[in-house]
Amino acid sequence: MSEPAPAPPPARLSLAEALRFWLWLGFVSFGGPAGQIAIMHTELVERRRWISETRFLHALNYCMLLPGPEAQQLATYIGWLLHRAWGGILAGLLFVLPSLLILIGLSWVYLRFGDVPVVAGIFYGIKPAVTAIVLHAAHRIGSRVLRNPWMWGIAAAAFIAIFGFGTPFPAIVLAAALIGHFAARRWPQVFTPGGGTHANKVGAGPGRALIDDDTPTPAHARFSKLQFVKVIALGLGLWAGVMAVLVVAHGWQGTLAQMAWFFSKAALLTFGGAYAVLPYVYQGAVDHYQWLTGAQMIDGLALGETTPGPLIMVVAFVGFIGGWTQAVLGPDALFLGAALAACVVTFFTFLPSFVFILAGGPLVEATHGRLGFTAPLSAITAAVVGVILNLALFFAYHVWWPQGFGGAFDAASAVITVLALVALFRLKWGVMPLLGVSALAGLGLTLLRQVS
Repeated sequence: MSEPAPAPPPARLSLAEALRFWLWLGFVSFGGPAGQIAIMHTELVERRRWISETRFLHALNYCMLLPGPEAQQLATYIGWLLHRAWGGILAGLLFVLPSLLILIGLSWVYLRFGDVPVVAGIFYGIKPAVTAIVLHAAHRIGSRVLRNPWMWGIAAAAFIAIFGFGTPFPAIVLAAALIGHFAARRWPQVFTPGGGTHANKVGAGPGRALIDDDTPTPAHARFSKLQFVKVIALGLGLWAGVMAVLVVAHGWQGTLAQMAWFFSKAALLTFGGAYAVLPYVYQGAVDHYQWLTGAQMIDGLALGETTPGPLIMVVAFVGFIGGWTQAVLGPDALFLGAALAACVVTFFTFLPSFVFILAGGPLVEATHGRLGFTAPLSAITAAVVGVILNLALFFAYHVWWPQGFGGAFDAASAVITVLALVALFRLKWGVMPLLGVSALAGLGLTLLRQVS
């Protein structure tokens, strides 16, 4: 009996229809990069058949090599492949915009009503759960990349460097990349990627796709040196133009200009996802610039976990709090100043991602299966595991001993953390149910203490 013929590809896709999907995705993209990528695969490969399994995974592999939020970059890549540059730009923007607006609103509520018992109680329960989530992230990434003693050694060295010596995160990234580059020449098998992290979790989409395996590369997606130079020049021009406006308006030492410069650097260091760059953001935003406190940073991560969009959007919370406390537009315009700071931080954090996709996409389309730099990136990812473990310990310290080691031990927070770990590791709970239950537990404990 002959196999049935594959279903024909869907009809031509309009830009308006695509934009409606990207906007919808921006509001439902919970669950971190794995959840966001799973949603995109289900919708784009299996249900709508806009892109084939092979082309989807090829784009994903490139995005995983880049610094920045891989799910947002994947949306930008597919949008660009479907509808040229503007399709990619709008897809990436709509993936982020709902999260930015929601975080601006929640940040205002946090600052204005954070000391209200109900709000304080919710955060009291969420903070220990976030500690467990970060530890779970270290385990999840570690189980994928720590495949041999070399990788374990790199992770351990990174942990010791940042925990014991306070080594800046960029220095750890550079050292790991150099180790991967030189060691791979003698021991290439050590740094060979495990391959198909996401491919193992997804199946082939039914029928032929709009962009199928054998679909010729669209004209706009073919590599051109002139187009490559234009995209790089435009990206640098946008960066320099907005930076110049901020410097002229507020001075180089002004809060907005310093935020723009700091988060431009952070955007280039987000190998391994948001959890990896958070220690660097903490070092700069809390220790150096003092835009917010360590406790507020944990609260911001909790907000980032409970909103759609990339977790790196926690930087919008950092920008909002910093803009508010520094009164960047004066004491009579605190909200406007804070919202402007959140937008500035978001712009400089995500601008490189758009440049990477629009400039590098044509190269990727022309080099199926021949992406380089895997050894340095494998080493960086291993180092990221040690950095994330340090971040989990940092959160645990601040949550379990709110007044420092000299203060009282918060047993209730420790219990919530342990139970959250059980829920994640043993019961396989998702992030949203865990945070919801933890918030209710924290609220109940807070109200119970007030009554007693």
